[in-house]
Amino acid sequence: MLVYGRNVAKELLEKNEKIEKIILQEGFDDKEINLLIKNGNFKVEYKQKREIDRLANGVHQGIILIIPDYKYRNLEEILRMNPSFIVILDHIEDPHNFGAIIRTCEAAGVDAIIIPKDRQVQVNATVMKTSVGTLNNMNIALVTNLVNSIAELKDNGFWIVGTALENSIDYRSIDYSGKIALVIGNEGVGMSRLVSKSCDFIAKIPMYGTTNSLNASVASGIMIYEVVRNRK
Repeated sequence: MLVYGRNVAKELLEKNEKIEKIILQEGFDDKEINLLIKNGNFKVEYKQKREIDRLANGVHQGIILIIPDYKYRNLEEILRMNPSFIVILDHIEDPHNFGAIIRTCEAAGVDAIIIPKDRQVQVNATVMKTSVGTLNNMNIALVTNLVNSIAELKDNGFWIVGTALENSIDYRSIDYSGKIALVIGNEGVGMSRLVSKSCDFIAKIPMYGTTNSLNASVASGIMIYEVVRNRK
């Protein structure tokens, strides 16, 4: 997997993460990063800017790191960890939202994230960059069918809390003290019908202004910390 940008590169270099190769733009002059590279004895290749532009699908700031692809877990592995708080993403499409949700989950101590294999953004360079170094501290399970996974979570004692504006109750009125799996729906259409039917509760965040919805990562942050607050 290619990741790029000085901030994420610095994070990975400082944590001594496994890096297969580093590609630098000729004349790369970040002294701190250059020192980290020198001390880590990494394999380095220099290229002209136009060559790096072709490799990176975004702002690279003169540095690309080639790292192993993210290693997903399966649901069985997650359940063996005896989790009590899981976040389920129902077909999130924006990598910036995904990365921001990962960062919030890691900060709040969420045990795992579950995502579907299809019609869901996967871990990529943008997700890595947006998660700001927290990705490798987060357990992410890739599953074939969300409804079947929810059923398995229920069999293991989880209450499923979805998020939607219609046919829902105030998110502050729900008891989050047990095992909770929180579902965050797609940015445009929300939760799918079958996932919604599988939920034990549907929560809404009241809107007091002119807007009728929140960004998926903002809504997930509010919901996640409400769960955390209730469990203390």
